Amino acid sequence: MNERGGQVSTDIQGWDAINDHRTGTSGDRQTSDWLMTQARDAGLAAHREDFSLSRWILESCSVRHGDVVAEGVPMFDGGTTRAHGVSGPLGLLTNGAPATIGLGSFGNAAGPANRTLADARNAGVHRALVAVSNMDARVTGLALQNADRFRTPGGPPVLQVATEHGRWLRDAAARGEPVTLIAHVGFETATGTNVVCRIPGREPRLAPLVVLTPKSAWWVCTAERGGGIAVWLALLRHYAANRPRRDVLFVATSGHELGHLGLDHFLTTNARRNAHAWIHLGANFAAVDSRLRLQASDADLLGTARSALAASDVSVATTTPLGERPGGEARNIHDLGERYVSLLGTNAWFHHPDDRWPVTVDLDRTSRIIDAARAIASTVV
Repeated sequence: MNERGGQVSTDIQGWDAINDHRTGTSGDRQTSDWLMTQARDAGLAAHREDFSLSRWILESCSVRHGDVVAEGVPMFDGGTTRAHGVSGPLGLLTNGAPATIGLGSFGNAAGPANRTLADARNAGVHRALVAVSNMDARVTGLALQNADRFRTPGGPPVLQVATEHGRWLRDAAARGEPVTLIAHVGFETATGTNVVCRIPGREPRLAPLVVLTPKSAWWVCTAERGGGIAVWLALLRHYAANRPRRDVLFVATSGHELGHLGLDHFLTTNARRNAHAWIHLGANFAAVDSRLRLQASDADLLGTARSALAASDVSVATTTPLGERPGGEARNIHDLGERYVSLLGTNAWFHHPDDRWPVTVDLDRTSRIIDAARAIASTVV
């Protein structure tokens, strides 16, 4: 392995060694400390920005049919139940039959079922919903959905359960048999942490370039988040050693899985000029067999990114149409009306606890994306 690949491997393994990246946990703080240490080792001064949140504590969360029980995790932007839960007939969302509790699915392999579940959440017809994880034929178990409406949860409780419970739940739903769903949770005040590092440019009056990546996730989520972290660190070290023309602001935010809490905190609490541009290092582009999705605010940045990726032999599978609201934290930047280029990908292990080094990571492709990101930044800065 060459020196560059060795550093990428070290960085991604450093991420993977922290066993919990969920917002407001000790792992969240440990991740911030680790990133600040990396900045210090590059001769830079990074600092931590804290924000408070009300953290969900799972008390009793399951669905029961007779003697069969599936433990699960409620969606963190839906409703909850009391300790005794909700009981009533279970029905399939796909057949539209009336039922107290609806059964659907979600995930990479769920297809139209994702929309059906979202529609059921908004309709408010059911007292509760069960959602079966359906990620990929190779990846069974329990993945989790992000809580985009974490600040304003509502609608029925939605209990997420693992793939292996799908068969007996569908059988019960087909017969309209009664189940009891419990989504009983508590709440505690917790602290999420962002990391911010500014590298002064030679011409400080120029608007800054901002390099942004999330640093939180439901589990370890190594291929999901590790690629963005590796590119973020590579660019940070590059500009530590090669002073840029304009300031470059590096921001790693917590709260990704909870409606981008950390980025919202950064945007509302930092006095800042409008950025010259943002580079958003989003999810999953480090994953094995990932299909890269490119997003940009305008044709110039889109062309710059396409050229840089092609020069590094990185193919683009999909491109978000110009003007369309993008995915990931880039949507916050889009809503500000600022310029951005954004890299995302696909991942068979998305939001799954088995997303771990080295099985899920394509190290060589991640190294080539680092080369492309450096070329994008050098053009923009």
